[in-house]
Amino acid sequence: MSDSVNERPRTALLRARLARLPRWWVLPACAALGTVAGAGYGLLQTPQYTATSYVIAVPQEKADPATALAFAQAYGRVATQLAVLADAQVAAGMSPTQLQDSVKVATSPDAPMIAVSATTAAPDTASVTANAVARSLAGSANHSKDSTQVKLLAFSRALEPNAPSSLSAGVTSLVGGCAGGLLGGLALLVRPRARTEAVPGASVPGPASALVRSAP
Repeated sequence: MSDSVNERPRTALLRARLARLPRWWVLPACAALGTVAGAGYGLLQTPQYTATSYVIAVPQEKADPATALAFAQAYGRVATQLAVLADAQVAAGMSPTQLQDSVKVATSPDAPMIAVSATTAAPDTASVTANAVARSLAGSANHSKDSTQVKLLAFSRALEPNAPSSLSAGVTSLVGGCAGGLLGGLALLVRPRARTEAVPGASVPGPASALVRSAP
């Protein structure tokens, strides 16, 4: 019982101190909090490494470059399908579902090129995974090269990355500080302003009405 009684003056004192602070104190406080949170995330996260392998679509005798470009776009859309990734799971040491989560495929609208990127926690695993998926994609596509008249060839093998591709602690701190400052600014915009209190003893004069009486 005594603890609750003693807690009330402390709460009232805290509210009084907060009320005396300038209205814009929320902005630097939120920015500082966001910076600390961003730095903590950057320090605690597991570094991620990305390696990229390139595959090119080559037209055969009865095909033209436009056909090769069209098939490169089509093969890029199916590169992460389970049927294609099944042949790469042994070399990569992952299940097809894990490969789908760690591999991204991109194509170019101007060149018959397919980029296979793998992101993992180990640099050697990233390069091995990207090369395995690229080989699996080329092998799967070349089964039908006689009918499509387009053949996929390895253009550039993925190399082991030297630096992580994930954001550093400095970048995450900057992003967190900017996000915190933005939230603080929004809080200032939606925060209601203090009402102006009336001065004690002051009154607003009402409309005066004069009664004119005729002299007797």
